[in-house]
Amino acid sequence: MKSQLILHVPHSSTNIPWMDGYVVSKEELDQEMLKLTDWYTDDLFHSEEDVMIRADFSRIFCDPERFSEDSEEVMSEFGMGVLYEKNDAGQIIRNVTEEYKKKVLDDFYWKHHQALRQAVKTQLVQFGKALILDCHSYPSTPLMRDLIQKPNRPDFNIGTDPFHTPEHLIQLSQDFFDKKGYSLGVDWPYKGALVPLEYYGKNSNVKSIMLEINRDLYLEEPSNNKSDKYEEIKEVVNDYKNVIKNFI
Repeated sequence: MKSQLILHVPHSSTNIPWMDGYVVSKEELDQEMLKLTDWYTDDLFHSEEDVMIRADFSRIFCDPERFSEDSEEVMSEFGMGVLYEKNDAGQIIRNVTEEYKKKVLDDFYWKHHQALRQAVKTQLVQFGKALILDCHSYPSTPLMRDLIQKPNRPDFNIGTDPFHTPEHLIQLSQDFFDKKGYSLGVDWPYKGALVPLEYYGKNSNVKSIMLEINRDLYLEEPSNNKSDKYEEIKEVVNDYKNVIKNFI
């Protein structure tokens, strides 16, 4: 039986299912993908014991962490809503019509979120509670479109939600990384913790926390080559998963 820890990995894929609508070359898309992909998070967070929900499409194609409606998504102001129309530098990379958007949402976005909802529902039935660990990484230098441009980013960051992230889980995370000798940001440089809308703000038995890894810890930035600390960081992440599973 799987544990009630659900690992949500939304940004590790480099797959673009169809090139329709793109107005830039594959080389330009690859450059953007190098900047925006959460490299190897599917491996860094990998677990045979837990439930893994991984998006099998690039965030440049469809970002499952964005709201589907532009009116609700702050990043849509920069052309980087659920379907990216601009790159980090603000240049147009894709033309998106309403018909095009609906097809992508129907074929990819909603199916991904249905898998996440089903995982939470199953855990609630089996255990009466569930915990989502939202699995990310970030570059050591802020992206141009990042809302927080503060430098000297921490080694790790946890994102929280006031309803779904218990204070004890935040303190446990702070103690863990402090003992490991790593700096930790709380809702910095990124904030929030993903919860399916069906449960958001409604079911306190659904807990959620985001863990982000500074890519400088495990990559030879700005490339996506693994550094000699890759396995060490993978072990730290695995230890963190075990700690929060004990919390459950």
